[in-house]
Amino acid sequence: MDEYSKKVMALFKNPKNMGEVKNADGAGEAGNPVCGDVMRITIKVKDGRLADIKFKTMGCVAAIASSSMITELAKGKTIQEAMDITNMDVAKELGGLPNIKMHCSKLAADALRLAINDYQKRKKR
Repeated sequence: MDEYSKKVMALFKNPKNMGEVKNADGAGEAGNPVCGDVMRITIKVKDGRLADIKFKTMGCVAAIASSSMITELAKGKTIQEAMDITNMDVAKELGGLPNIKMHCSKLAADALRLAINDYQKRKKR
């Protein structure tokens, strides 16, 4: 599969949850030096759930769509449920990604986990 699904193109053209959460409880950044994609995810946690989540991504069509999709999948979930979201979940919800773009879904999952880890570290302080 070399073409993008309709869902990928729709989220690329009109990404959801783009931007930065004000006074974020956690932030995570993941990047790929080979392709140059960089994703930053910020989260706001309320009552153990992701009350708000936003992303800023510099990257290709698949990177932006993956970032948008992971925020959609994680919003409203408990911390544990959000941690359990995999890059395969992201790719599946996007209607698939070309093999050479699967790393974009992995970056999105990594950035989410890093944001949650950051939140958990801050909470302990």
